[in-house]
Amino acid sequence: MTTPITTTSTNELNLDEAGLQRLAALVAMDLRAGDAVALNGDLGAGKTTFARAAIRAALADEEAEVPSPTFILVQIYETPRGTITHCDLYRIDGEDGAAELGLEEALARGALLIEWPERAPSFFGDDRLDITLMETDGGARRRVTLQGRGAWAKRADRLAAIWTFIGQSGWGEASIGAIPGDASARRYLRLQKNGIRALVMDAPRMPDGPPIRDGKPYSRIAHLAEDVRPFVAIARHLRERGLSAPEILASDLDAGLLLTEDLGDCVFGMEVGGGADQLALWRMGVDALVELHRAPAVARLAVGDGTFHDVPTFDLAAMQIEVELLVDWYLPAINGAPTDAPTRDGFLVAWQPVFDRLLLQPPALLLRDYHSPNLLWLRDRSGAAMTGIIDFQDAMIGPAAYDLVSLLQDARLDVAPEIETELLGHYCREAARTQPGFDEAQFRWAYAALGAERNTKILGIFTRLARRDGKPRYLAHIPRIWRYLERDLAHPGLSSLKAWYDLHVPAGIRSRAIEA
Repeated sequence: MTTPITTTSTNELNLDEAGLQRLAALVAMDLRAGDAVALNGDLGAGKTTFARAAIRAALADEEAEVPSPTFILVQIYETPRGTITHCDLYRIDGEDGAAELGLEEALARGALLIEWPERAPSFFGDDRLDITLMETDGGARRRVTLQGRGAWAKRADRLAAIWTFIGQSGWGEASIGAIPGDASARRYLRLQKNGIRALVMDAPRMPDGPPIRDGKPYSRIAHLAEDVRPFVAIARHLRERGLSAPEILASDLDAGLLLTEDLGDCVFGMEVGGGADQLALWRMGVDALVELHRAPAVARLAVGDGTFHDVPTFDLAAMQIEVELLVDWYLPAINGAPTDAPTRDGFLVAWQPVFDRLLLQPPALLLRDYHSPNLLWLRDRSGAAMTGIIDFQDAMIGPAAYDLVSLLQDARLDVAPEIETELLGHYCREAARTQPGFDEAQFRWAYAALGAERNTKILGIFTRLARRDGKPRYLAHIPRIWRYLERDLAHPGLSSLKAWYDLHVPAGIRSRAIEA
């Protein structure tokens, strides 16, 4: 079992070289532009060993050549996790010498790993992670002290919690790497030992944002999960239904840390990009939904610690707050001004009869983010279990068509109209066979209405991600979202809603570029 680490200088850990390298990998997974990591210790204490291990982890290449910068002073690495500059200040002359190395520019574009930071003690300020290394046991081990300063204090505490959790879960000897996250605050670490892999989900409880309506923040109105308990409960439920959600191997629910089964890397979107048959993959995803919808939805699910998660309902307030993202973010971005009150009011009036009818649809468990980034092809399984499902903590009780439209109108890659048509028909045929009383005409209307609702929401979310959160890459998907939304609004049962969009967001406006 690994020794816990803390962010104070009075707490230490004692590591062999392999443990030091694992710790370096964990730190590397947290690095971002503007980070300074100061490596302190005498000659031979292990500063270069630590930096080398961190850089190799960021490069995802255990054999990468990472020379000591003792003589060249600065070495720059372009990694999948961003730029890392490794510098050795032993040979420089104070603050002026550090400035001449261009370290301010390096800090602006990436992270800094600094050996001998005491040569320029004030250059890096107090917003940094200090790591102090000292030889013990005749050089066989290192006493390591971590201290987070400034913004690093909470981050170092989180690293400490993750390190301790991994050790207590029996994976303290595992190698540590990263896998891509998503648009949320969650992140994932991949552990590997003895040829077996597992994932750490790092999802600390998110504080509520400011109240925006009826004293509630957006997350509460839209029923977004605020901790990991919904994920655990829904994963248990899906597995009991024979579907392939990750098994929960260990958990610290209060800390927001889970150790889960690793379902692999065969993500639907990546598989299609590599030449896989999209129709066949998406049919697998549809078949998993058919299986999920065979039985009535269950609104109270066991978490496993004696508590329960009550799955929220996709109610009127949630529907309204989601579509309002269009008038709150998208319309102001393309019009260059906030949406006026008459336009907003007319928008909600146009949506109200659609909401009223959606609320009468038969209830099902909808997973909410059922699309290509969150679905995996599990080749060693069969039937509905061939689709791995990894994102469902925001699940609600609502119309079954929601997840089908998420899959067949994928926001991040094109689904051709003929594939959508074929698989919508496939679902309807299977639902008619497995769900008593299935009404295909009602379902197809709900599919179009929920497609319009979801794509309207996504237009707003992707605009918000670009303009508020500094993630402009999402803007590239907006033309695709419009193509889907136009398909949905073409349904005869949505003609009044279509009229609002045609009036307020005509084709010329839809094609306008949005500045991040």
